[in-house]
Amino acid sequence: MQQLDNIISDRGSRYSVSGGVAETREAAEALLKELKRNKKYAKATHNTWAMILPDGTPLKADDGESGAGMVIVRMLEREALLGHVIVVTRWYGGKPLGGDRFRHVQDAVTAYFDRFLRGN
Repeated sequence: MQQLDNIISDRGSRYSVSGGVAETREAAEALLKELKRNKKYAKATHNTWAMILPDGTPLKADDGESGAGMVIVRMLEREALLGHVIVVTRWYGGKPLGGDRFRHVQDAVTAYFDRFLRGN
């Protein structure tokens, strides 16, 4: 599993992004379980994830961050990235972020792509 920790902070909320190869829902859930072995991630407010199966079927889980999983799915579709799960973790800071939370999810996924897939 690859991770970028504490990459975005806004009004007390903090974001991290993780991911790895997963060709099945079970593999994605195993990666999420591995992530949550770290108590910090287990106690996070949201661990939103998404992937596109090798057959093109999108899977997502918002984990209470309504709509965030679909943001990740769309970004995976644009990259044509199949068989790879992306998890965006948020620790809520006490102040609502409104629509900015979607921008932060996008920024986190972009940072992951840049670091681990594009080599930037």
